Amino acid sequence: MKLPRRNFLHLAAAAAALPVVPRIAFAQAYPTWPVRVIVPFAPAGTTDIAARLMGQWLSEHLGQQFVIENRPGASTTIGTEVVVRAPADGYTLLLATAASAINTTLFEGKINYNFLRDIVPIAGIFRVPNVMVVHPSVPAKTVPEFIAYAKANPGKINVESTGAGTSNHLAGELFKLMTGVDMVHIQYRGSGPALIDLLAGQVQVGFDTMPGLIEYIRAGRLRALAVCTATRSHALPDVPTVSEFVPGYESSGYFGFGAPARTPAGIIDKLNKEINAGLADPKVKTQLVDLGGIILGGSSADFKTLITEETEKWGKVIRAANIKAD
Repeated sequence: MKLPRRNFLHLAAAAAALPVVPRIAFAQAYPTWPVRVIVPFAPAGTTDIAARLMGQWLSEHLGQQFVIENRPGASTTIGTEVVVRAPADGYTLLLATAASAINTTLFEGKINYNFLRDIVPIAGIFRVPNVMVVHPSVPAKTVPEFIAYAKANPGKINVESTGAGTSNHLAGELFKLMTGVDMVHIQYRGSGPALIDLLAGQVQVGFDTMPGLIEYIRAGRLRALAVCTATRSHALPDVPTVSEFVPGYESSGYFGFGAPARTPAGIIDKLNKEINAGLADPKVKTQLVDLGGIILGGSSADFKTLITEETEKWGKVIRAANIKAD
């Protein structure tokens, strides 16, 4: 039997729409079992705290447990690859950080994924400033004084980092590139040993994240010359930004959620909406801000733009400073 053209077109349209209904229903029902959140760092750091705080909010408001799973190692590439290889169903998420952008260039050709291609951003959580600190034995009290001191003592000032290509290493390298100072990079295996030597004056300057430094700054054991974000921090309101003296300088850590590429858009949208609701909650917001953080939030596209811009920025620094992965 030959169908009239109008009937045929209606049937064809209905058939094309059939797969959409299960996808919409799947997104609406999500999550129906516990969700893993892979944190590519060891427990107890800022990344872990942020993941657990937001994981608790999501658990309470989406009706399923968001279970934090720490997978540290290889500059976050181990944990990231777990998520890249996971099913794109919304049940394995990544707590993404600045390392994600850095590693694109640092490990180019050495890792089995492309972050911008293989991870879909869900939402940013917050940024955490790096802080430029010096040991009290350094005579400089301001960034201009430090630049003058460093130029008068080329190669005699040691700047610490927690490893080649880490965010604090690149913050120091960016400062060197933009000011023309000559400092010696001293690499440590972890923040603990680096901080011990910085407090002892074995190294003179560091560009570390605020949560790990703020108690020592307040106690006078380290001197904060500047915060490295574009705007001043409420946690250290009297400390200027580096960019007030070195226009365009900015270095900070950031945190947000990602998922495997091809995760249904409905699930990404649902998670994004709930994460933004959490960031607007006064209790959650206060806890994040108390870590020295600047709330991000926004759309999935906003977070993707941030990651893309950071990837390009740090790629230029890595190539200019000829930084190689360990």
